[in-house]
Amino acid sequence: MRKHAWWNQLNDLIGSKDGSKFRKFAQFITLDRLIQLASQHLHGLTPRYRLERVPGNELSLQVVDMDMANEVRSVHNVSGGERFLVSLALALGLAQMSSNLGIRMESLFIDEGFGALDANALDIAISALEALQATGRKVGVIFPRRSS
Repeated sequence: MRKHAWWNQLNDLIGSKDGSKFRKFAQFITLDRLIQLASQHLHGLTPRYRLERVPGNELSLQVVDMDMANEVRSVHNVSGGERFLVSLALALGLAQMSSNLGIRMESLFIDEGFGALDANALDIAISALEALQATGRKVGVIFPRRSS
């Protein structure tokens, strides 16, 4: 009887005919790990911000600004410089997750974005990219083609 209850509980949590419950469960676990790693990288870039899930929307992220009394903002409502740093932290977290699985990501391409950075954020970003390059990874910066 006890074993039956265990299987029923497991089925309620992750069982479904099409596998969607298990996929969602796996996505939650993966996103939790990515948020944890990205927040560590973000703290290394600037201890001002922390990433977390949006309550009630488990697959969305929000930024906590600890210098502004833990103000919570959507990732869609942060400045260009903050968005750049969050994106960089997420990319570094994803690269770390991949390397933990034995997949070596040797190149990181950044789609411009430097124009949105203030002087302080630019210094932070350049320092982070230089440190990443010092580990043997290649860093490519993509600049848009300007029409004349």
